[in-house]
Amino acid sequence: MPGKLLIFSAPSGSGKTTLVHHLLKTIPTLGFSISATTRLPRGEKEINGKDYYFLTKVDFESKIANKEFAEWEEVYNGTYYGTLKSEIERLWSEGKDVIFDVDVIGGLNIKKAYGKKALAVYVDIPDFEDLEQRLRQRATESEEKIQQRLAKAKSEREFRNQFDTILLNAKLNNALIDAKTLADSFLK
Repeated sequence: MPGKLLIFSAPSGSGKTTLVHHLLKTIPTLGFSISATTRLPRGEKEINGKDYYFLTKVDFESKIANKEFAEWEEVYNGTYYGTLKSEIERLWSEGKDVIFDVDVIGGLNIKKAYGKKALAVYVDIPDFEDLEQRLRQRATESEEKIQQRLAKAKSEREFRNQFDTILLNAKLNNALIDAKTLADSFLK
């Protein structure tokens, strides 16, 4: 029955986006919740309205004041991320269950707001050396940003036991199977 929320959260570089894209390809009833952010697109890969809603800081803060977000956070100094309530409603009106690719605090906030309608999945990493290697392989960010993301990952990992379940992404093929099993079980 449509109207459920499937939340995938983890530190940047954990593979949550890969898992979410796999589930979108294999479960036709899922609709992707596009997050809003004040950060700039990464190169030409990211498209406004598809990957994110890229907003100015002023627009984002206006939407906060108008209580238009289901959750939001200033993830990095001056950089906001959030989930617009209208995005969830849009997908539900299309008869879809909603899947999220959000940071750890955002995921916990969505779970808190929607309770049993939501399954919060923390995508864990084998170790921080593996995470650093993944971030460097992206080749999309400065050394400063990589170090910032690694520091944030260490603090975010402390929240993993507050999620409904933890999915270890040590071997991608196994993690894809595990993610599908979790999703199918929750959405039926």
